[in-house]
Amino acid sequence: MNITMLGTGNAVVTECYNTCFVLSENNAHFMVDGGGGNTLLRQLQRAGIPWKQIRHIFVTHKHIDHLLGIIWMLRMICQNMNRGNYEGEACIYAHTELIALLREMADRLLDEKETRFIGGRLRLIPVRDGEEMLILNRKTTFFDVHSTKTKQFGFCMELDGGEKLTCCGDEPYHESARPYVQNSKWLLHEAFCLYAQADIFSPYQKHHSTVKDACVLAEKMKVKNLLLYHTEDKNIKNRKALYMEEGKQYFHGNLYVPDDLEVIAL
Repeated sequence: MNITMLGTGNAVVTECYNTCFVLSENNAHFMVDGGGGNTLLRQLQRAGIPWKQIRHIFVTHKHIDHLLGIIWMLRMICQNMNRGNYEGEACIYAHTELIALLREMADRLLDEKETRFIGGRLRLIPVRDGEEMLILNRKTTFFDVHSTKTKQFGFCMELDGGEKLTCCGDEPYHESARPYVQNSKWLLHEAFCLYAQADIFSPYQKHHSTVKDACVLAEKMKVKNLLLYHTEDKNIKNRKALYMEEGKQYFHGNLYVPDDLEVIAL
């Protein structure tokens, strides 16, 4: 299985795309969030991932830097179903309130000839805290991250050998997620900025973590591989080196600070 980072930045970045990614295995793809617009389609093209092959999509929460790219996927899927250029089904997973919002936005923004496929071949699937689904033929458990801003879910996917990959969305770790995070082979966690620059970027006022915070957590939870995303972009050329330098002081597993379109074997 590989992860392709379509975007790695926070909501207001201009030097990279908003955080979203694709998990791929055996020519099947699971996309998580869509960034803030149709740049998603360009990123998929650059990554060599045909959008028609993405049949499973998960939306963590309703913030526009995660949601609006999904509206483009909705449009592309429904439009091509209507034209006879899309075979089979697609599934979009999200918590109940977000599924209702996606349906409302589709009804308001797309033509009825396109939205007629929603609920049929395009399935909008609400998921509850702790609910399990089979995605990429792997058990995937969705969980409430207990966001302090808006309702948000993460997920934990079962890997080979009983290992697990856990995504905490774009909010700091909440103790309720311990069963998913602890002993993860892979932890995907936000890191808004360096701890050394917290006075500049004010991550805590925005309900986000620093590199140090995420790395201290991963060390405590005995995580093997930590991937940081949802960052600022003010020094994008040196971001990887700077974040790695700070992070390795606190985390002794494998640390990853990917660039947009970087592919990592899991």
